[in-house]
Amino acid sequence: MKVTVVVDNSVSLSAKRPFLAEHGLSLLIELDCCSILLDAGQSGIVVHNLGLLGIHPNHLDAIVVSHGHYDHTGGIPTILRQRCQPIPIYAHDEVFKERYSNSGQVRRYIGIPFVKEASIALGAEWNFQRDPVEIAPNLWFSGGVPRKTGLHQGEANFVVYDEHGCDCQDLLLDDTALYYIGKKGLVVIGGCTHSGLVNTVSRGLEITGCTKLAGWIGGTHLGPASADQREQTLTALAEYNLDFIAANHCTGFAVMAELQQRFGPKFIPAFVGTVIEV
Repeated sequence: MKVTVVVDNSVSLSAKRPFLAEHGLSLLIELDCCSILLDAGQSGIVVHNLGLLGIHPNHLDAIVVSHGHYDHTGGIPTILRQRCQPIPIYAHDEVFKERYSNSGQVRRYIGIPFVKEASIALGAEWNFQRDPVEIAPNLWFSGGVPRKTGLHQGEANFVVYDEHGCDCQDLLLDDTALYYIGKKGLVVIGGCTHSGLVNTVSRGLEITGCTKLAGWIGGTHLGPASADQREQTLTALAEYNLDFIAANHCTGFAVMAELQQRFGPKFIPAFVGTVIEV
């Protein structure tokens, strides 16, 4: 399996091509049988960066949406408009919830920036799953991730507009991940990991039957986490004795620096253009 970072907050210093960056995430997962895109950033730059990688949207076999935030889904319409045929999109069935961020007196919409019907008209074939499903050989979509530890504290300013017309804290129960069964063990590929890194890894080991965590790729959401949650999570990561951790997006520079200090050469700053092969 080869994973290439298509969209992230930053471009790698070693990038040889004029990639663009934005607050968002998109990962290209290439297997022998297919090419799958996890998330699509927040704008059309996903198509620009895919083009620099030699990938036309027609070459994608499926899209996976890790959760229903704009910075992971906003590029989907641009991808659909560039294609000449429909494409399956895997997601949790709560992904289209009406989501906002409240900051003081400012209320900002942060959910998926298009309606489901419009995406279907463009060729999206939504496949909503709450339970785990193998979407390609040795590649599993997690479905909902049970929160069995306290290491998944949400952000109080993230709210969802419910059917009673009030704001409730958004628990982001649609948060999902991908699990790849590699030769050296489980590789977890996350979007933002709102369910908590430890919960997400534990679910992957349970679903796949793997006994070792080989690696982690993607957002960790440790940037906005509390100091206690961050310390407990990093301690648990060290106990897994994983081979590599390629972190980006919502991890934040401070936590990435700490990962570098703790894990040394096992840590990969996964900016745009970074390639991880397992």
